[in-house]
Amino acid sequence: MQSPLFNHAEQQSQERYTVQNPQLLRVALTGHDDILARKGSMVAYQGLVDFDGEYQSSSQRRARAHTGEGLDLMRCSGQGTVYFANLAQHIHVVDVDHEGLTVDSAYVLALDSTLNTEVIAVDSQYGISGSGKYQLNVSGRGKVALMTSGQPLMMQVTPEKYVSVDADAIVAWSSGLRVQMQAQTHSSGVLRRRGNTGEGWELSFLGQGFALVQPSEVMPPQNAAIGQGLRAQYGVGQHGAHAQNQNNVWG
Repeated sequence: MQSPLFNHAEQQSQERYTVQNPQLLRVALTGHDDILARKGSMVAYQGLVDFDGEYQSSSQRRARAHTGEGLDLMRCSGQGTVYFANLAQHIHVVDVDHEGLTVDSAYVLALDSTLNTEVIAVDSQYGISGSGKYQLNVSGRGKVALMTSGQPLMMQVTPEKYVSVDADAIVAWSSGLRVQMQAQTHSSGVLRRRGNTGEGWELSFLGQGFALVQPSEVMPPQNAAIGQGLRAQYGVGQHGAHAQNQNNVWG
């Protein structure tokens, strides 16, 4: 059999994480360190690999119930090669070191089991209950595979140049950055978008590091449904933009 499809054969690499193509991740398991991956994201594997649900502590379950932020993971162990993907989103491998990484959990595809995760809060400048944004702080040494809807933009933040990003487009940033959530509005009511531009909540970053932005304000597609509660109403997080587009509540 002959076909141009054979141009997409497996990538040969000695690396633990390899981007097989822009939307497919290849991970090599050696029997020593496990991989934690988004539930249901395995599309193929070779070798002797076990897939088990990942245990969540009571504190993790409480944090997830309170904030909506957290990871639904499976543990992959054994020896072999596993391929991961999620709705054809673009995949990017990041080395996490002493700097740390703060990320929206909706954009995590896989990570080393040696890394630590903790839910943190980003408060708004208005101090309104529910109008903040919860994120996942990743620390330790290891790799994280992130997903974006389309090719992302990596923005450098320096003490001389701060960066502001739409709250529905931000994917991740350096944990050491100072961040504040704010609403750009010309109205006395914080719930109104800026004029009729459709622009609203944003995150401002100061310090030294980076901010990763995706070219989409509605995705990730696995959660592209009208959100619930204040996070959706305010237009922040995973569901805000979609909820606004559907309900057209902003003036």
